[in-house]
Amino acid sequence: MQLTDLKSAKGSRKRRKTVGRGTGSGHGKTSCRGNNGQGQRAGKGHRAGFEGGQTPVYRRLPKFQTNERPNRLIWSVINLGDLEKLSDSKVITPELLLENGIIDYLNAGLRVLGDGEIKFSTTIKAHHFSNSAKIKIEAAGGKCELIGKVKD
Repeated sequence: MQLTDLKSAKGSRKRRKTVGRGTGSGHGKTSCRGNNGQGQRAGKGHRAGFEGGQTPVYRRLPKFQTNERPNRLIWSVINLGDLEKLSDSKVITPELLLENGIIDYLNAGLRVLGDGEIKFSTTIKAHHFSNSAKIKIEAAGGKCELIGKVKD
């Protein structure tokens, strides 16, 4: 292979359009810019996002504040003192808590915290347990079972 054999890939080198060289060229008179208006004039055109004077979309939409993250995890939180109402249950699940109206929703999962006392033996299934909650549940003769991990 010689240097004289090297060629550019087809279509990679395009000729510049020659405009404003008379009507016979096909690109004369208005030089492909149309007849009137801002686009015909020399100089700067519209800024990015300009919508012809209509209020642009970036001003029509609300601003997101730092505490309004749209994809944040919303946990259902319950303390051990709230479980006293379900003392007759052998297994406490998030679905059971929803049915009894102890929690209102179950978006990201259930977190069990150690505020209050538990005086009965039961198995509690949740997505997260605080250390103090684990200690108190196991001291009462119960068990802590983790449900599948939730995405952070």
